[in-house]
Amino acid sequence: MAGTACKNCPLRKRSLFTPFTEDELTFMQGFKTGELNVDPGTTILLEGSNSPQLFTVLSGMGTRYTTLENGRRQVINFLFPGDFTGLQAGLMGEMKHSVEATTHMTLCVFRRSDLWTLFRQHPGRAYDLTWIAAIEEHFLGETIASLGQRDAAQRIAWALLRIHERLRAVGLLREGSVPLPYRQQDLADALGLSLVHTNKTLKALRARGLARWGDGRLTLPDLPALAALAMVSPEQPPQRPLM
Repeated sequence: MAGTACKNCPLRKRSLFTPFTEDELTFMQGFKTGELNVDPGTTILLEGSNSPQLFTVLSGMGTRYTTLENGRRQVINFLFPGDFTGLQAGLMGEMKHSVEATTHMTLCVFRRSDLWTLFRQHPGRAYDLTWIAAIEEHFLGETIASLGQRDAAQRIAWALLRIHERLRAVGLLREGSVPLPYRQQDLADALGLSLVHTNKTLKALRARGLARWGDGRLTLPDLPALAALAMVSPEQPPQRPLM
């Protein structure tokens, strides 16, 4: 099979992800049908479509979004290495949001039709899928809490902190910064803010020595102070399954 063998997956080396048993590794190697390489701006999953494939992000970053009736885009969240996507179509018949590549991405591809084999023959892996769905629900709940209870500075501080923690956990921290190839508009959309307000707030965070975001890189010089502003504690993301 073309691409990276599951036993050699670089993400498996990261403590963020729970280890596979040998049986799970063998199953996942058979479950995986190949890899897909896409350029920035490519639509991977389209809202309303019935995709025959499921994906795990091996490398690169993407954006989950939904399109409103007036044509405007609402960013739901961002896709990072290790994230699993396409399950909505697998269980609900069609995607309720779209997924677009923000950078060049490599995705592990799985047959949606084999999903039921996973549930029948590998209950441990099926539980992992349930866990992934539950943690996404938790994250959306945290996002809603931010939208309702945090002001602009607190929302942006929370988002940058959580993004930094996740990217650091998958080994993308280099010389004190992580890649953040999104536009300010994407962050503004995700947090329910205007672009002008987002830009002003980012400048204020930079002036306070809390966050620097430019040229596609994010640096957080004072994590405890940023976390205090966001009203959260700095933490390692919980260990999670890797599909």
